[in-house]
Amino acid sequence: MSPTNGEKHTLAPVFGTNGQITQLLDPEIWNRFKDLDQSGKICAEYVWIGGTGEDLRSKTRVLDSVPKSAADLPDWNYDGSSTGQAPGDDSEVYLKPRAIYRDPFRGGDNIIVLTDAYEPPRVQPDGSVKAPVPIPTNTRAACAEVMEKAASHEPWFGIEQEYTVLDARTKWPLGWPTNGFPGPQGPYYCAAGSGCAIGRDLIEAHLKACLYAGLNVSGVNSEVMPSQWEYQVGPVTGIDGGDQLWMSRYILVRCAELYNVEVTFDPKPIPGDWNGTGGHVNYSTNETRAKNTGWDAIQKQVEKLGKRHAVHIAAYGEGNERRLTGKHETSSMHDFSWGVANRGCSIRVGRMVPVEKSGYYEDRRPASNLDPYQVTRLLVETTLLM
Repeated sequence: MSPTNGEKHTLAPVFGTNGQITQLLDPEIWNRFKDLDQSGKICAEYVWIGGTGEDLRSKTRVLDSVPKSAADLPDWNYDGSSTGQAPGDDSEVYLKPRAIYRDPFRGGDNIIVLTDAYEPPRVQPDGSVKAPVPIPTNTRAACAEVMEKAASHEPWFGIEQEYTVLDARTKWPLGWPTNGFPGPQGPYYCAAGSGCAIGRDLIEAHLKACLYAGLNVSGVNSEVMPSQWEYQVGPVTGIDGGDQLWMSRYILVRCAELYNVEVTFDPKPIPGDWNGTGGHVNYSTNETRAKNTGWDAIQKQVEKLGKRHAVHIAAYGEGNERRLTGKHETSSMHDFSWGVANRGCSIRVGRMVPVEKSGYYEDRRPASNLDPYQVTRLLVETTLLM
């Protein structure tokens, strides 16, 4: 779209990057071992969310056969005192397998297992056994309960995960001048070329790894700030929204590990005139997708969201106040707003939705460090169960 004042649109200057980041260990040595036969065994990488609610942990369990579903896998445990999730004198935390994905790092029949965490079963004074209870950082359990209640509405989610790639040594965005800044924003969004699309090898590796794993990743693109990228997970239904986003994050940080770079989901990694990073959630239900009546359903749902704005904002990501300022394509966190094709609103409705009288809408308030279990739970709870 051309500037409204008729002036010719020009791009800011772009400065090429220099230097190279290498791995700590020689990756070629691993090639001597990666294709060795596993003697009929498979490796299952159990993944869970750590004590900050944002960090991801994992460890490997060797199995005798390939499981047909998560229900076939054994429960496991870990030392919660080392992840900030249990005291040292009662440190065991219980893991329950919830979803299985193909392992893009080990290949073959090896798998990655998404789990959630519980207090272990306990024998009571009367001899009975108390069932496992979700630990405080397990937000999946409450989300699964809400998704089960709303299953007949078929809630679909498309989550846009933005992130920034950092130089692991300097903690500064990858490819930025060591003691300064790149050219201003303008040339970097959906860009191609040296100095514009920084770190594309990592992004392509992550995309291929997610597709191999079986995740429904629907696209990737570079974002407005240099070294800032986005991928989209969805459409996915119900609890799969949270499950697949968390697994895609795990695969991303594992890929970044191979390149010896870091990934941050901080909502505003660089202060000043730089875009923040969001986790926009596109949402629809049977009611909003219904021909001719969907547009009316969307407006009713958006009205409900406005009444619980404060509740949603409180759960939409730590540090989000640094991002939701009303600038850089955001709304103010203090006010609720919505509009058609307006990226400065809390809720954006696509231009064709009023035309086709059905579809979906985008909640632009969640930060890039959103907990997808909390965000998707609240969307369903507010629009369908209240």
